[in-house]
Amino acid sequence: MKEALLIRKPIPQKQKVPPRGRKKRVLVIAGPTGAGKTALSLSLAAALGGEIISADSMQVYRGMDIGTAKALPEERAAITHHLVDICDLRSIFNVAEFYKHVQEAFREILARENVPIVVGGSGFYIHALLYGPPQGPPSNPEVREQLEKQMRDLGPEVLYERLQMFDPHYAATISECDRHKIIRALEIMALSEKRVSDFPKPQKLEQEYDFRCWFLYYPKETLYARIEKRCEEMVQKGLLDEVKALEKEGLRNNPTASQAIGYRQALEYLSSPQTPEDHRAFIASFKKASRQYSKRQFTWFRKEPLFRWLNIESQPIEMLKELILQDFEVGD
Repeated sequence: MKEALLIRKPIPQKQKVPPRGRKKRVLVIAGPTGAGKTALSLSLAAALGGEIISADSMQVYRGMDIGTAKALPEERAAITHHLVDICDLRSIFNVAEFYKHVQEAFREILARENVPIVVGGSGFYIHALLYGPPQGPPSNPEVREQLEKQMRDLGPEVLYERLQMFDPHYAATISECDRHKIIRALEIMALSEKRVSDFPKPQKLEQEYDFRCWFLYYPKETLYARIEKRCEEMVQKGLLDEVKALEKEGLRNNPTASQAIGYRQALEYLSSPQTPEDHRAFIASFKKASRQYSKRQFTWFRKEPLFRWLNIESQPIEMLKELILQDFEVGD
């Protein structure tokens, strides 16, 4: 983890044109849920002439607005957004689709001589963007859901032992702490009837772009308070009514969207007697799941070497914005 240092220098008013042969720059703004990525990215887009690409696996679905904290319609009208509201709930969106759509968005944005700004907290999606899509067959939501349930019920040790039994060579390259890799390996074997180690090793992806990557965060005590407040605000804004409407469109039948944080807890509440006690349990479960997700985001991005970390609490947001702009426009 690298903490960025703030060096005050004048910011050029216009982005320099890269010399011939230099890779086009792409800004990546990541961070845990509730860190303020949307507000900062909108401000950066206005300053750079940028267009925003969502790296949120649920914002692709139409109607999933409040619980995914989508930018408001007027904000999306002011700044062009990509990968928002592109699917209905009958579709299953995965990381391979994300990678394909992002590459198309990059070409469109750069053809307009604008700046692509990738924004989101999905470490798996952003990792695929930076290093290429995963090997093996596309993910199957039903198989993935079964494996994730087993991970929750049995624990990573049991699934890791299963992986050691079926593919000891691949298992030796990871640990029982690598929950996502364990699940993905077992999923690949279930779908392809091959071991992960049977697949050719992926070649290092030669990227067309110069990614400038930042991870925004608050200290956990501050972040957790922000997350809990945001959960309460989402409920006040009508999250339950949103979920009721999405139920009619097939939310429960989408194994990915129905498990999204906030939506899963809302569906459970709507299936309950909906007593005041049930409502309190819904709010508590929503907050807990959101906090746990933020912890997983910290863990994931600590392993990503391209990201520089910015403590939003340590400096005024305008100074941090200046640092990002300075690096993007004049950095080597």
